[in-house]
Amino acid sequence: MSATNASQASELPAVITALYERFGESSFVRQLTAEGMPTLWVGRDKVIAVLKYLRDEHRPRYEMLLDVTAIDERVRVHRQGQPDSDFTVVYHPTSFSGNCDIRIKVALQMSDLNMPTAIGLWPSANWQEREVWDMFGIVFTGHPNLSRILCPPTWKGHALRKDHPARATEMDPYTMSDEIQDREQEQLKFRPEEWGMARKSENSEYMFMNFGPNHPAAHGVIRFALQLDGENVIDVVPDVGYHHRGAEKMGERQSWHTYIPYTDRIDYLGGVMNNLPYVMAVEKMAGIVVPPKVEVIRVMLAEFFRICSHLLFYGTWAVDLGQLSPLFYCFVDREKAFNIIESITGARMHPGWFRIGGVAQDLPKGWDKLIKEFVDYFPARLAEYDKMVMANTMIKQRTRGVGVMNTQDAFDWGMTGPALRATGFEWDYRKNRPYSGYQNFDFEVPIAVNGDCYDRAAVRVEEMRQSCRIIKQCLENMPEGPYKADHALTTPPIKEKSKLDIETLINHFLSVSWGPVMDPTEVTMTIEATKGMNMYYLVNDGGVGAYRTRIRTPSFIHIQAIPFLSRGLMLADFTAVVATTDFVMADVDR
Repeated sequence: MSATNASQASELPAVITALYERFGESSFVRQLTAEGMPTLWVGRDKVIAVLKYLRDEHRPRYEMLLDVTAIDERVRVHRQGQPDSDFTVVYHPTSFSGNCDIRIKVALQMSDLNMPTAIGLWPSANWQEREVWDMFGIVFTGHPNLSRILCPPTWKGHALRKDHPARATEMDPYTMSDEIQDREQEQLKFRPEEWGMARKSENSEYMFMNFGPNHPAAHGVIRFALQLDGENVIDVVPDVGYHHRGAEKMGERQSWHTYIPYTDRIDYLGGVMNNLPYVMAVEKMAGIVVPPKVEVIRVMLAEFFRICSHLLFYGTWAVDLGQLSPLFYCFVDREKAFNIIESITGARMHPGWFRIGGVAQDLPKGWDKLIKEFVDYFPARLAEYDKMVMANTMIKQRTRGVGVMNTQDAFDWGMTGPALRATGFEWDYRKNRPYSGYQNFDFEVPIAVNGDCYDRAAVRVEEMRQSCRIIKQCLENMPEGPYKADHALTTPPIKEKSKLDIETLINHFLSVSWGPVMDPTEVTMTIEATKGMNMYYLVNDGGVGAYRTRIRTPSFIHIQAIPFLSRGLMLADFTAVVATTDFVMADVDR
């Protein structure tokens, strides 16, 4: 047993003690993991009672169900101390009041893949359970609409099972016969009853409208099926999955190192910020501590991408509300930020620049000149935008009191990031659970009061000011030192050492082509991404890559709440709700 695991075993977390007292120690099996998160296996018959206890009775309360996922255990080798299981369902409740998480697992056998639904506790469980059924074929009894969500309705099989092909070359060549084409066309027909919508009420017949998947205000390839009574929105059903490309499946066929560029393409507006939770998770498994300079460089680049993402939101939000000019101004400033990112990393939107144990290379000579110009220029530019957009009477009338959500609603629907802070709840992962050295920076966490469309935008605007403030501190306090950790599992190793002799060259080659090998474990790493909490849950079976890669994205969860925010509004208000949800479809569909 490692020193970390031995320490975990000797100190029983308070939440585990409370669960033992409430349900009996014999009801659980404890598992130790790399990051030290309390992890318990519980029987299927008790899981809902355990989750309800965590949400309602335990102090601190676990207010939000951050994630629900599953693992196909059938070909996993290293499962010492874990219950016998063909498939495992994994729940991740999180406590904001206690600043802690817990992982609850349920073992299932192939002959009986059934679970009770958790929708009665958290509405956000709806889509999470649909995804588990779609990808693994696990049935959640009591679920109101257990149907495909990321794969097409006609898809055969469950893609994240280990016996499902991972590459097109493992399948027969695809052909579109007349029979297949007719079947696919039939599936495209819109039948309101299948979406849970009535065709008429006692007083009127409803109109049904497709908003997307090609509407510019849909912000990506997504379809909203709107049920309208005149211009009043009765109900909305989001239809996602058009952008799905199997990112989690790819994570299980790539090595630890070669998967890094794939992470850039999740929230493709977040750039290297997507690399951060992934590489930190691998570093936690490997026991790598990165140098201080690496932490500051990572923070600086992550905050540049936060600004780039928010600028795109700012401009397109204004366009959706009828104001065209801000988009052009925002893109000018976004271009300035991209020029800085390119000068450091060599690329713009998808640098894939973070590495296991560090970054790809040291900062170039003169790196600070463009950054100093930007941090001196940008705050005044944001002040101009305030006058142009946030103070605009039309913008205020279109967004204040529209799409209102309070803090409890946010907990129920899994809303994090600016959407949660707009309700008046001050929570930011960078402040509350600092990572990559964020505890060394002086910045404020913007919050609002009303939780409406205007407030969600205002929080993002203020976040750009705080990001600029953080970048300035990086500029003024950049440490000296290496850009990569001097650790045997740093990938790739420090290049200069590969030139010493043939052994170090071979080690460098193997580390890049195969990746590091670490002891089997599991780890979760979460960051405050541009749109909310972005989490990587990695299961390591002792190989050169992940046995299971789970990506919890904020966009997927947030879109689920759009019907809740939109019912009873006018059709014109619906665009404001969609815009301030600020999702990216690659982040939704993965």
